[in-house]
Amino acid sequence: MANPKRKHSKSRRDKRRTHYKLAMPHHVESCPNCGEPKERHRVCRNCGFYRGRQILSPVRSA
Repeated sequence: MANPKRKHSKSRRDKRRTHYKLAMPHHVESCPNCGEPKERHRVCRNCGFYRGRQILSPVRSA
């Protein structure tokens, strides 16, 4: 196996990893209250419910 001759800096490592987060799929599921798609562990933007309780007032777009 090939081994690096010198240690790569943290900056160089992090530059390589910048796109890792973009490649990961967003975890989307349907809201049990209204059925609209929402991200996991987040308040539903449509109805304002999280884990069966109203956390925010619903946002209505004009």
